Amino acid sequence: MKRLENHLIGVDQGDTVVFSEFEEGGEMWTGSGPRERRRTVTFSAAFKSAPSVQLSVSLWDADTASALRAEVVAEHVTSDQFDIVFRTWSDSRFARVRVAWTAIGALPHADDWKLY
Repeated sequence: MKRLENHLIGVDQGDTVVFSEFEEGGEMWTGSGPRERRRTVTFSAAFKSAPSVQLSVSLWDADTASALRAEVVAEHVTSDQFDIVFRTWSDSRFARVRVAWTAIGALPHADDWKLY
C-alpha cells in the first residue's frame, strides 16, 4: 500500500495512442513472435514521488483470425513521467492501441523540507 503523507493528493489522467500501424504495415500488424511498443507519458505537473499508475485499454483494433494475446503495463514510473508498454506475441496482430491512464499520488507542498 502506498501511504500518502499529506493532504495534497493529485490525480492526473489521460488517453494515449500507443501505436497505429495498420496503414504503414508495421510489425505489430504484420509481424509475429514477441513484439513491444512503448510510449512515454509526462504528467501535467510533477508529483512529490512516484505515483500509483493504473492503465486500461480504451481502444484496440485487432485481427480476430488468431487469439488476442497482449499485456499492458506501466514501467519506469517517476514523479514526472512513466512508460506505457504494450506487448504481444505469437501470431496476434494489432493495428492500433490506445490506453487510458490514471495516476494518483502525493503532491509537493511549499513547507516540504529537502535534506541533502
